[in-house]
Amino acid sequence: MTQNTNHELLSRELAADDPWRLAGNPFERERHTQMLRLSLGRGPITNALEVGCAAGVFTERLAPSCQRLTVIDVVPRAIELARRRMKEPPHIRWIVSDIQQFSTDEPFDLIVAAEVLYYVGDIAEMRAAVGNIVQLLAPGGHLVFGSARDANCRRWGHAAGAETVIAMLRETLVEVERLECRGESINEDCLLSLFRNPVSGTP
Repeated sequence: MTQNTNHELLSRELAADDPWRLAGNPFERERHTQMLRLSLGRGPITNALEVGCAAGVFTERLAPSCQRLTVIDVVPRAIELARRRMKEPPHIRWIVSDIQQFSTDEPFDLIVAAEVLYYVGDIAEMRAAVGNIVQLLAPGGHLVFGSARDANCRRWGHAAGAETVIAMLRETLVEVERLECRGESINEDCLLSLFRNPVSGTP
């Protein structure tokens, strides 16, 4: 799929309040529980970034543990739904942006990017998005990445999924932990991975 086609697909899917059953599906609840464990296991979070918020189900769980949280999504409807769910807490900044274009002067000590990068486009566009995420991560900061596996993503019409992106991330970051999440459906099969951005001069 092209990037524009992916964005149109996301916009159509987000016409519903919970299009992927993120709030009620046991598989999704467990996936979010593990994402939160990976996110919070390294101490206080000063400045976090969530890439792709859908309807804000995970945002709601992550936000109380962050001093500051920036939430970006390429689809305005996603930001609208998440803001409505969160009731506008002052420590959250909401931005409609593509991760390939997003920039800021202040790096993040935590970035969460789950079930989003396969929507970016082809392999080159995915690599560009990964490169930008790495640039946004502070030295010593952590990235929680999650995605359906390559096979499922390709079956859905996307260029690639978890295994491909994890290999890209490992070119720059240190993988600390990886786990599998599986549900009852063939579509409920993803990898979650925690990465650390090495401080210069340390492994």
